[in-house]
Amino acid sequence: MGGNRKKGMQVTRVKLWNILFVSALPLSLAACVSLRQPTNGLAPLPRVATVDERFLSYNVEMVEVTGGRFWAPYDGPKGEMYRMRPPTNLADRRLVAMARQLGPAYIRISGTWANSTYLPAPGEVVTSPPPGFNQVLTRDQWRGAVAFAAAVDAKIVTSFPASAGARHPDGSWNPEQAQRLLDLTREAGGEIHSAELFNEPTIPPHGAFPKGYGVADFARDFRIFKSWAAKAAPGMKLAGAGGTAEGTMMKHTPQSDSMGFLQSEDLLAANPGSLDIVTYHFYGNVSQRCGSSPSLKDTALSADWLDRTLIDANFYGAMRDRHEPGKPMWLNETAQAACGGSPWAQTFLDSFRFLNQMGALAQKSVQVVAHNTLAASDYGLIDQDTLKPRPNYWAAVLWKRTMGATVLAPPASPSPGLRLYAHCLPGKGGGVGLLAINTEASAQSLPLGTKGRSWVLTGQPLDTREVLVNGRVPALTASGNLSGLDGALLGASLTVPGQAIAFAALPGAGNPACR
Repeated sequence: MGGNRKKGMQVTRVKLWNILFVSALPLSLAACVSLRQPTNGLAPLPRVATVDERFLSYNVEMVEVTGGRFWAPYDGPKGEMYRMRPPTNLADRRLVAMARQLGPAYIRISGTWANSTYLPAPGEVVTSPPPGFNQVLTRDQWRGAVAFAAAVDAKIVTSFPASAGARHPDGSWNPEQAQRLLDLTREAGGEIHSAELFNEPTIPPHGAFPKGYGVADFARDFRIFKSWAAKAAPGMKLAGAGGTAEGTMMKHTPQSDSMGFLQSEDLLAANPGSLDIVTYHFYGNVSQRCGSSPSLKDTALSADWLDRTLIDANFYGAMRDRHEPGKPMWLNETAQAACGGSPWAQTFLDSFRFLNQMGALAQKSVQVVAHNTLAASDYGLIDQDTLKPRPNYWAAVLWKRTMGATVLAPPASPSPGLRLYAHCLPGKGGGVGLLAINTEASAQSLPLGTKGRSWVLTGQPLDTREVLVNGRVPALTASGNLSGLDGALLGASLTVPGQAIAFAALPGAGNPACR
């Protein structure tokens, strides 16, 4: 034992000498000595947050299920905002196969059209929407939606009608339609995980609400909703208020008051402590359909655009702390732009925003980010007509495979233009998943100190509709599997080309927070 103690003292002296030697060097030289030590820069990254295992989720608009007027393609007549579309075939094997790759997830079946959708009673024959409603959801269509959710490992999130047809003679909310949807869901073998009372109650003029609908009306309706849910669906979580973009695009102004817009602050204050989940929607802008400038495309890689999502996260986060402290927060509807997305929403250029938004919000403990939509309009992950995966779909698949529910502090970036996000690797004890978003024109390299696999996403030009992964075009095979996503062997460093995105899976990182 005495020999071991002497040996230990010698080792201690050597370590102390090394520390004294390095500290005595000029700062620049000391840094070089430190950098030359063989280290694993991912092992010490601490946990900063934990998100839902279904963090990356998506919306299927109610109008996709029923068919009806939705955002018109840009190649149509000039000035055309809406166009009739058939119901989405949720039993399509190709669509099911692609959505399954995004599981587990939440599927939010809601949207503006849900506020005025009528569900017939059993045996009721309906040929047109009854008074007070704008479209009809057939019972078979909803059964198909429940079956789709089960097939792709998705839990259903929804909302209920707000229009005149879903009200008692005194104007208060009638839960009859909600009860029908709940009963039919159970009959079809599913369940509703959580529900907002209405979609986007902060903008009643755009959501089929009765004329003059105000805060007191919502407060009354929510109390009816809560009382009904406690008896009819005690396991269903109550979500809300579901306001949209109030921190940025739809700030509170006298003009918004005159337009009949309501404030989430007032809606939450009316019934504090009543929610299980605090929800909000965010769009950084509106699309060209609704009057925005095409020049916004030129700012798609700017810090102002990429960081805009944090403004609303902070806005609603502070509101949550005031009225629903400790409750989980969900961004349950978001995309490149409202009104169906700009033309470049379906290109690789939007993948920078898409992935940066998830990385940034996960660090702030936003539990769920639900992209709008799965397969409708320009912001869909999948083209609604061809069912071809778009660049954001491939980005979503790689996120699912590399970025788990434990969020880590990212390693230091060598450049302001290289945005880094780190999570624990799903299913790999001690492993780390890394996302690197390079908005600069030049390549950037990051030392990792451990081996793994990488996937580099590139596109030329940036507004291409076909992304490359490690120089190859990924694809969905006839059997429903994905090809072109094997990953490249990665040494001790990761190089990200200019204006490109990279994922890395590092199972040997040995991070204690990931065990």
